Amino acid sequence: MSAQVGTSTHTIVAGVDGSDSSIDALRWAFAEAERTGAGLEAITAWQWPLTLGAVAPFAPEYDPAGDAQRMLDDIVASVAGEFPTVTVRTRSVEGHPSEVLVEASRHAALLVVGSRGHGAFAGAVLGSVSQHCVAHAASPVLVHRHHR
Repeated sequence: MSAQVGTSTHTIVAGVDGSDSSIDALRWAFAEAERTGAGLEAITAWQWPLTLGAVAPFAPEYDPAGDAQRMLDDIVASVAGEFPTVTVRTRSVEGHPSEVLVEASRHAALLVVGSRGHGAFAGAVLGSVSQHCVAHAASPVLVHRHHR
């Protein structure tokens, strides 16, 4: 799924972490890209596991970047069939999701993220990543709530 994305003014960026909320947000981003003729860039972020104290050895075949990319490609492929006219590119980036998505927003017309917040108070409705994106993104941000 790595076709060329349109120019920066015609690109929607969607953050995907594998949660139902992020998959719903990706589906919304696909529909918006189809409606507007925009390109779509689906991004996931990954980090090396943090340890306190002794460093645990990793198996030689451990590949968090590859695992993240495969997860993203599988999710995008499961949604892309519904939107055959949308040009989509996937990208797995090392880093904290908040920072990766804010950086990606610099070349986007719109950043779309899911929200896993469950609270009844306005401050608890957004998850920490979506809150950070709303506060710091260079583009407009749409936070899509998952419908159970």
